[in-house]
Amino acid sequence: MSLITKVYQAQQNIARVAVQTPLIKNLNLSELYQAEVYLKREDLQPVRSYKLRGAYNKITTLTPDQKSGGVVCASAGNHAQGVAYSCCQLGIQATIFMPITTPKQKINQVRLFGKDKVEIVLKGDTFDACFAEASQYCTEHHAVFIHPFDDEEVISGQGTVGLEVLQSMTEFIDYVFVPIGGGGLAAGVSTVFRQLSPNTKIIGVEPAGAASMQTSLRENKNTMLKTVDTFVDGAAVKRVGDLTFKICRENLYEVISIPEGKVCTTILKLYNEEALVVEPAGALSIAALDLYKDKLVDKKVVCVISGSNNDITRTEEIKERSLLYEGLKHYFIVNFPQRPGALKEFVNEVLGENDDITYFQFAKKNNRERGPAVVGIELANRLDYDSLIKQLEERNFNYQYLNDNEALFTHLIG
Repeated sequence: MSLITKVYQAQQNIARVAVQTPLIKNLNLSELYQAEVYLKREDLQPVRSYKLRGAYNKITTLTPDQKSGGVVCASAGNHAQGVAYSCCQLGIQATIFMPITTPKQKINQVRLFGKDKVEIVLKGDTFDACFAEASQYCTEHHAVFIHPFDDEEVISGQGTVGLEVLQSMTEFIDYVFVPIGGGGLAAGVSTVFRQLSPNTKIIGVEPAGAASMQTSLRENKNTMLKTVDTFVDGAAVKRVGDLTFKICRENLYEVISIPEGKVCTTILKLYNEEALVVEPAGALSIAALDLYKDKLVDKKVVCVISGSNNDITRTEEIKERSLLYEGLKHYFIVNFPQRPGALKEFVNEVLGENDDITYFQFAKKNNRERGPAVVGIELANRLDYDSLIKQLEERNFNYQYLNDNEALFTHLIG
């Protein structure tokens, strides 16, 4: 059976639980990019992400014996919630492995969706360690492992997103922007469009700190990253799936990576302007539009909003990363001159009228006014940075800029 046939079958399989999410034209984005920009709202699924589609479809295809033995997955996020919800609906027992470091909010969400059908096992400090524990458990208990992306039935379930887009829009779609973590969603959606709308350009979008698909395509082989920035947790994967890599290599027009700070700016903008709450991975497709803005004029564009499971406790971090990316937040180690009133001079003369000190910490509490201090300054306009540096140097303030020194910045600020 071909993959596109499996996608059609998956659409029937998941009809009982998955919402056919709306495809909504966004007026602000359409005006900004002089295009018709539509948002595919997968954040409106019962588990607030598209992951329900693949998980439910995979589980429905199991044999009665496999179902009776229960299923297993390893996930700290949306996949775990999709599996939990599916098992609760189907009356199947699930054992869900999550890293010990998983926030309580995510653990509670899995319990909420899975109810009495889910047992949560906290193992390992990282996802890789957790994944290894889950695999071993499957072997020992002869249980079925529900992979988050590298599985044909899971890919077929995610591909139903593409079917719904085409069923919602009769006019030709020029571009579809889809986030990539392990590649299941991109593989499924691109398979549908290759068969049904081959001239549509499918653009995969990854976080810059976890560009595993982009790296693999460049190396022409599935390549594991040594390290990843885990901030965009829904897409921070060291190695994409072997099957998803093969499909995406054939189907995707391009894969681009977006700085995490740009993702944060997009999250805040969507909340402030659209009252739309998205998780970092859910903002990737919209954050990518700036890179394509010259190509989008008068085009029809779809952005897949993959999920909205954003922990409110991350708001300050999101704002901070956005300000750093936009050039509005700057950190320094300042060695104040050996003269009285140096601190007062710094505040009154060095800082501009609209500059704010948002962080101040003396390195030596018993040597204030003369000792070094870590200072965070927020600007109203990024162009004011040059003036700030000029004032520091003209008034003989010895300083070290921290934003570009990742190791020192993390040690002192992060």
